Amino acid sequence: MKGKAIKLFFMTRILFLGELVGRCGISALKSGLSGIKSKYDIDYTIINGEGMTGGYGIGKMHSMQLGKLGIDLTTGGEKLFYKPDFVEFMQKCSFVLRPLNYPPQCPGKGMKNITIRNRNYLIINLQGHSGMRQSIQNAFVSIDSFLKKVEGDPIILLQYHAATTAEKATMLHFLDGRVSAVIGTHTKVLSADERVTEKGTAFISDNGRVGSFMSVGGFDTETEIYKYKSQIPTRSKEAWDDPRIQGVVVDIDEESGKAVAITVIDEKVNVQKPQEGNR
Repeated sequence: MKGKAIKLFFMTRILFLGELVGRCGISALKSGLSGIKSKYDIDYTIINGEGMTGGYGIGKMHSMQLGKLGIDLTTGGEKLFYKPDFVEFMQKCSFVLRPLNYPPQCPGKGMKNITIRNRNYLIINLQGHSGMRQSIQNAFVSIDSFLKKVEGDPIILLQYHAATTAEKATMLHFLDGRVSAVIGTHTKVLSADERVTEKGTAFISDNGRVGSFMSVGGFDTETEIYKYKSQIPTRSKEAWDDPRIQGVVVDIDEESGKAVAITVIDEKVNVQKPQEGNR
């Protein structure tokens, strides 16, 4: 990696990593995350982990492994509860956020209060509607109602899990100046629309993935092609070509609580593909 990115003393630097896809993504974190955190002088790291276990869901043991790999907080959306052992574990899990607008009967929480460099932060995970099958509370009404009840003056960061750039851009304009970041997830494709608004809200439609880049959303290309050509449901396979760590770094002015910069991360890392017998 090249020279260390300079951080001013009054800045907090948050790393939002893209969706983690399978064992290639896990290996990529093992290989490259510590270097990225050191290079950018990261204070706190958030990842979308719902694709960690084979690309579909996150198991109990995998969720706990993320902390050992250097992740502070994990979020997820529609795939979060695909693994049965995680559903029960989520009842007492404090380091994974499910969407805030899921029903009250759903285990876990959709927000977390933390302290970074003596400043109070409120991190919220929210799920959108376009392309999603769940019946959930309206994301716009839900976040609006929630923010009106927030006490104190925390710096608010939102991870918005939605399928379309239009919906995520709409959420940005709805919350512009009310939160310090709106970071999109779900498509696993790093978008090129990162920006900080005049009101101090950092935004990107999608912060990409952690896993194979030369793939279909982290999955083996031949299998995905076969599914389209044959229309036969076939289990996707994890890909290993061109492993990368993608995401964004958001710089927060600790005094004003506003975002002042957003930097795209797209780092190639070296991982060793396991032998077929060890998979």
